[in-house]
Amino acid sequence: MLEIPSFAQQVFQDSAAIPVDERPLIGLTPRFMKERGFSDGESIAEVQMDAILAAGGIPVMMPLTDDDALIDRYVEMCDGFNLPGGQDVDPRNWGEEPRDLERLNPRRDALEFKLVKKVYEADKPLFAICRGLQLLNVVFGGTLTQELRKLPAPREGHAYWSHIVDLTIPAHMVEVDEDSLLCRALGGEKSIQANSFHDEALCKVASELHVVAHSTDGIIEGAEIPHKRWMIGVQWHPEYGWKFSKADCMLWKSFIDAAREYRVSRSRGISCAK
Repeated sequence: MLEIPSFAQQVFQDSAAIPVDERPLIGLTPRFMKERGFSDGESIAEVQMDAILAAGGIPVMMPLTDDDALIDRYVEMCDGFNLPGGQDVDPRNWGEEPRDLERLNPRRDALEFKLVKKVYEADKPLFAICRGLQLLNVVFGGTLTQELRKLPAPREGHAYWSHIVDLTIPAHMVEVDEDSLLCRALGGEKSIQANSFHDEALCKVASELHVVAHSTDGIIEGAEIPHKRWMIGVQWHPEYGWKFSKADCMLWKSFIDAAREYRVSRSRGISCAK
């Protein structure tokens, strides 16, 4: 039985009434973990699945594949896509050597680089989380810092927050641009409490992305692609945050609503142009 906090039930109450056959299919890219004594495994965190279910979507886990025809089929089948957190994006994609090969996931890079480009072309909703935001930036020509504390101080007299803490509690404030899709998706909140778990961050920002949120130490926490239907990336982890943050609940609801709108339009034969 899916447990939903009382404040989240209020946000998702309309979603609970949607018939199952009208709920959007959300394609999820998996983590890839090596397990001692067992076959290596692809997996998705339960909280991520639960967030999609609570917000009125149906999660569909994709395999780790670079087969274009198979990826195309998922892009055609699903109404929205969610890129979760996980291992580092390979820095060789922007011309740097990796600090630790064990932190990389080449199979996931191979899938997600192709998937992001195809979802972009199809103009379907895309929600990118942590590594997902970082990968979104790299796909479109941006770079990352492999150690955020090596960045020059973004604000005079400010120290960086500890960005590797606990996923289940707020770690710092995030300031969101008022005139942004992200702000509207968060229910109009311009300042939110977010959790945090990363030591890499966006450095050079791809021209395709518009930065719309920063933590109060200056680290980029949110970006979007304005001319697309719903393409948002955040550096924090709303798949955990929806358990304690109304703003994160609103964010999930906005994403699933966008995917459902696409599904309804397609089923009625209405043009899905933005």
